[in-house]
Amino acid sequence: MSTLLIIEDNPVDTHVLRTHLEDSGFDVINVTTAEAGEALLGQENVTIDGIVLDVVLPGKSGYGLCRELKRSESTANIPIILCSSKSERMDRKWGLKQGANAYLTKPVEGNEIVSTVRQLVS
Repeated sequence: MSTLLIIEDNPVDTHVLRTHLEDSGFDVINVTTAEAGEALLGQENVTIDGIVLDVVLPGKSGYGLCRELKRSESTANIPIILCSSKSERMDRKWGLKQGANAYLTKPVEGNEIVSTVRQLVS
């Protein structure tokens, strides 16, 4: 069973993502800030197989967190899916340049998030 970390501050988006992923057999942990995500990833007893990361967060942005996680030896190999309402071509390009493995725009379809996670985590 794979464990996913959702870093999303919008409760509605969190519920949608969590429901689709849990219904597809994934264990899901959710935090609402980049800083809380970093703290969780820094714990030795937590294994995260993939991250679904919003771009617009309070405090540090999802872009900044993605860049930091991909530069860190301990988290560089964790697949990151940026999931944002920022839908311009440059937003996607910038997200992928930060190291994201995929970039999805909201509102995301259930089958799209599940199939993307399966491709990257399995």
